[in-house]
Amino acid sequence: EVTGAEFNESTGTWAVTFKEKGRHKKLAARALILGNGALSTPADPDIKGLKDFKGEMFHSARWNHHVDLAGKKVAVIGTGASAIQIIPELGKIVDKLEVFQRTAPWVLPKPDRNMSGIEKRLFSAVPSTRWLHRAYIYWRNEAVATGFVLDPRLMKGLEFIGRNYLRYMVKDPVLRAKLAPNFTIGCKRMLLSNSYYQTLIQPHVDVVTDGIESITEQGIKTRNGIEHKVDAIVLATGFMVTNYLSRLNIKGLQNADLNTAMTEQREHYLGITVSKFPNMFLMMGPNTGLGHNSMVFMIEAQARYVVQCIEALRDKQLTYMDVREEAQHEYTQDVQQRLQKSVWASGCQSWYLSEDGHNGAAWPGFTWQYWLATRRLDLKAYHQVYAPEYQTEVVNV
Repeated sequence: EVTGAEFNESTGTWAVTFKEKGRHKKLAARALILGNGALSTPADPDIKGLKDFKGEMFHSARWNHHVDLAGKKVAVIGTGASAIQIIPELGKIVDKLEVFQRTAPWVLPKPDRNMSGIEKRLFSAVPSTRWLHRAYIYWRNEAVATGFVLDPRLMKGLEFIGRNYLRYMVKDPVLRAKLAPNFTIGCKRMLLSNSYYQTLIQPHVDVVTDGIESITEQGIKTRNGIEHKVDAIVLATGFMVTNYLSRLNIKGLQNADLNTAMTEQREHYLGITVSKFPNMFLMMGPNTGLGHNSMVFMIEAQARYVVQCIEALRDKQLTYMDVREEAQHEYTQDVQQRLQKSVWASGCQSWYLSEDGHNGAAWPGFTWQYWLATRRLDLKAYHQVYAPEYQTEVVNV
């Protein structure tokens, strides 16, 4: 487990501290790649009495597999991307399921089906058809970005699909009203599921929209004074997206703190490098998240860029390269200006935004635009410092 890292300017290396089998160690490395990503640190809700509950309670990202929930009364707090996967499975085994919803999400049918025998034979016999099919999926998803980043009014078509899907799946007008979103689709993460609504209409499942006042010893008390007694609580409350680096102690040039840089200065270059943190590269860093296409495409673009940086360090015999403040400032300003026209600025509160409304998560463009931006390393954007050779070693401390 990595606990921190500190940059040595004279040697151009990072001293990385970590725990291994209970022992504290240090690793000296030329380059530091942080691949923990924004969806890695669970966010526990700020609810009164959270520690008072006498039953089983755990975050969805810290699932307690030793707890058998079959036949139990279970509460799920949250209706986001984690909950939409958990709730249908819990609905199959629990005696009673209560879903505590703050905001109704947009849910679209998942375009999932079995491949036909003809398709399988075609893909096997003509490999180029696999590439064409993949290209179709990619560009179909890219088309959705027009509504995300160019004009949110273009999302009306998806909203039409979402409303009709809800109307088709949920016949009870009272429940349907609870599940009707009140914000532009895409402002919060769009959810895809063929089983979520089907679970919520079951007689042993309730959707609770009254705000939570507190956690009690026996369950959850809502603001209308009702105590919902349950055996277990699942916290499907997401992740610390805007400050996901807070658990790491990363120190760069002039003792600069990475967490401070990310939460206060909030500037970066391509979501990969940060000024005063030489030879350090972020994977799935700030403003590289998507709402319309595969993150694998973005990760691959970032990986190619990082390889170019490491090759430049080697081939030019650099001690370190540090992105220029003016380059990252210009880049960040451009990203934030583009985000003001996006669907994420349409008025809802989501995990894409910090408490003051800053969007440090989403990429305000098409994925091919990010590919172009990262395709070739522009060394003019970096301070290039030459110095002595480096060594890499692991030492016990």
